[in-house]
Amino acid sequence: MTNKLKTLWADGRGTINGWCSIGNSVAAEVMAAQGYDSVTIDIQHGALDYSAALPMLQALKGYDVTPMVRVPWNEPGIIMKALDAGAYGIICPMVNSRAEAEALVSAVRYPPHGTRSFGPTRVSIGAGPGYYASANEDILAFAMIETAEAVENVEAIAATPGLDGLYIGPADLTLGVTKGRLAPGFDRQEEEMIAVIKRILAAAKAEGKRAALHCGTASYAAKGIGWGFDMTTVSGDIRLLAASANASVTEWRSLVG
Repeated sequence: MTNKLKTLWADGRGTINGWCSIGNSVAAEVMAAQGYDSVTIDIQHGALDYSAALPMLQALKGYDVTPMVRVPWNEPGIIMKALDAGAYGIICPMVNSRAEAEALVSAVRYPPHGTRSFGPTRVSIGAGPGYYASANEDILAFAMIETAEAVENVEAIAATPGLDGLYIGPADLTLGVTKGRLAPGFDRQEEEMIAVIKRILAAAKAEGKRAALHCGTASYAAKGIGWGFDMTTVSGDIRLLAASANASVTEWRSLVG
């Protein structure tokens, strides 16, 4: 399987990423059918674990999307299991230093570029016999920049060999940078937060790496692409379901009275 995101980025195109927090293969299939370029299964904060993530990755296989996983932590065991289950991209939270970024890369890459253990239990079936030969090249490793420490070290993190990109989680980033002075949330409008976001973007670009931004709305995500981000995540399955259901109920009540 060729990584669709890499192909689109090579053509100079920005991409849209879907987000799955509901631990259900049908929910993942619904998201994948909507036209996203990639879909990420959130094991960190989502209502799911590895046993739910595996059938979700199977469901994504039937669609033209790059399957990715946000792992719960920078721990090699779960990173390798997510890859063996079929993830073609790993988004790792709370990467605060060059050493932590190097640990992420090591878990994602087979030797000699890393220490990933060989045992692609499910992905070898979906990807076919050529999986091993292309895995190091095809799989994406994203480090999440979410703390004041990570911002301080962002240039060193971005320079990590084998790291594909930086992923901004605006909620934790806001908590970390402002020490709780500003409430967490997406689509930051404050000048100080926009400056931090653009610093992270610049650090990625300076090292030839990709930059991704988690957004709450399509309009803000489009702005992010305009700034130079390669990928934007727009909301997620739970928020989209809640918004659609709320709009339907609100319309009904306004019509019925």
